[in-house]
Amino acid sequence: MHATLSQKIATRQAVVGVIGLGYVGLPLMATFHRAGFPVLGFDVDPDKIQALHRGENYLKHLGMDLVSSMKSVGRFDATSDMNRLGEPDVIISCVPTPLGHHREPDLSYIEKCSDDIARTLRRGQLVILESSTYPRTTRDVMLPRLERSGLTCGKDFYCAYSPEREDPGRKDYNTQSIPKLVGGIDPVSGELAVQLYSAAIARVIPVDSAEIAEAAKLLENIYRAVNIALVNEMKIVLDAMGIDIWKVVDAAKTKPFGFQAFYPGPGLGGHCIPIDPFYLTWKAREVNLPTRFIELAGEINVQMPDFVIKKCQLALNDRGKAVKGSRVLVLGLAYKPDIDDVRESPSFELIEKLEHLGARVDYNDPHVPQTHKMRHHDLHMKSVELTQETIGRYDLVLIATNHSVYDWQMIADHAKLVVDTRNALGQVRGRKDHIIKA
Repeated sequence: MHATLSQKIATRQAVVGVIGLGYVGLPLMATFHRAGFPVLGFDVDPDKIQALHRGENYLKHLGMDLVSSMKSVGRFDATSDMNRLGEPDVIISCVPTPLGHHREPDLSYIEKCSDDIARTLRRGQLVILESSTYPRTTRDVMLPRLERSGLTCGKDFYCAYSPEREDPGRKDYNTQSIPKLVGGIDPVSGELAVQLYSAAIARVIPVDSAEIAEAAKLLENIYRAVNIALVNEMKIVLDAMGIDIWKVVDAAKTKPFGFQAFYPGPGLGGHCIPIDPFYLTWKAREVNLPTRFIELAGEINVQMPDFVIKKCQLALNDRGKAVKGSRVLVLGLAYKPDIDDVRESPSFELIEKLEHLGARVDYNDPHVPQTHKMRHHDLHMKSVELTQETIGRYDLVLIATNHSVYDWQMIADHAKLVVDTRNALGQVRGRKDHIIKA
């Protein structure tokens, strides 16, 4: 059975299906399409499917011609009909793995996806999970649901895990060039998954099991979360001492070994870093082991929006103003510069906290013209125009995201008061007594 699938992969005749056509799934599908495979995308959002059928790309940072080029070449389709999951030879799941209300893992999307696959699962298919999750999810959560089909993994079908490593907006790496970890539920599944990814991705690294690949993904993001927490805590301490944390980091990174620069911010954003550490801390309780280091980092990072709000309160207070009734403009809704990705962005929490204190808040983001309903936020806001005149109307400008298109000198020259969480105004000329770093 596996020889037939292997031959299909080798000849680019294997149909690659991707479930979840968001920031991970859409570029992955395009990567396999460029490698010569026929692709079939699945998503529950009918608006995405309709856009893809029109040849439109709803993820602007990937380039406007990404979808149109697939559509013009052919070998491309997209659907919301999960009954078509029997058509692909390979099914790659890129569904969300958010946190619940008590910061517990929410695997409902993986469970639903697995059940959908099981209903049409046929002999010879390869199923791969890419969603960030805790170790043994593929084996203990996905696999049993797939085997409800009556088929056996390693004999009738194959199953593996390969963590996504997307970093939206990055220019030096993309889906095709980022090294790919692959771990199978069994050796044959692992070999087939390695063969598949090797046909489309520059470097593929096999690991001994799905569990190693799952844990490696968590380690990558916990490493970043812990180091960001460290520099965020340093920021709080050094701010109280009147020392500029950004200048300290720039000085420290001149050491050519033993130090990697991480920078503070108003809170964590994106899908992985704010979420993945809590997946491991939750799983660790199952084996009665604490994760004090990781949990402490989480506590520090979670409190950063409150630190920023306090800086806003103090800055306004020093000028004889209360937050209540003040007009505040938040610059940047995306969680990082030059993209339209707002997943877990701290800007939402900052806006809600300011509004709770009575401020009249607007935002500007050239990449996010209006907000949409999210799991935890629904602001019903539109981006306001950013001009010299509009900036001058606000009592406070809060810089949450340092998009490269912003004219920082103009902002510094015309804002009455600025709270800068990104050191965006570090190089502006002229007076700086109205700029508060946070």
